[in-house]
Amino acid sequence: MRKAKGFSLIELLIVVAIILIIAAIAIPNLLRARMAANESSAVSSLRTINSAEVSYQSAYPQSGYSSTLAQLGPASAAACTAPTAANACLIDYTLANATVSTSPKSGYYFTFTTLNSQSSYVNDAEPQTPNQTGIRGFCSSEDGVIHQAQPAGSAQTTVNGCSALATLQ
Repeated sequence: MRKAKGFSLIELLIVVAIILIIAAIAIPNLLRARMAANESSAVSSLRTINSAEVSYQSAYPQSGYSSTLAQLGPASAAACTAPTAANACLIDYTLANATVSTSPKSGYYFTFTTLNSQSSYVNDAEPQTPNQTGIRGFCSSEDGVIHQAQPAGSAQTTVNGCSALATLQ
């Protein structure tokens, strides 16, 4: 009788089952880590926008705060050569164009609204696909404090024109 070489079907099925069990444990953790990274990127982007707004207001005092995110960035994806009030080159092109009508930045869309004849503003960062690219939304105003946005259906609390649930440290 010859000795059989190779693996039996049962042994292969056991190995495949073990791999599937490990994948079932690892994939949800990977997705949660990606959402946390996207949320961290959104908060960092809001801080960048706040800093850019202060610089914009200092550089162009007759204009006040910018009226759009695009005004804070370059006119095109190419390097910025001559900053103007229309394209101040204070943030990168990707962030300046991460609005709902274009493409998101790290899974988040940014909405920028000026108030009181450009003497104040509100920034919002919302996930592109809730519960996939991020769970929480964030907002900020001219005071520079980043707030976690209200979950849908909860009572609204307004802080400096920004609907917020809790201040992030």
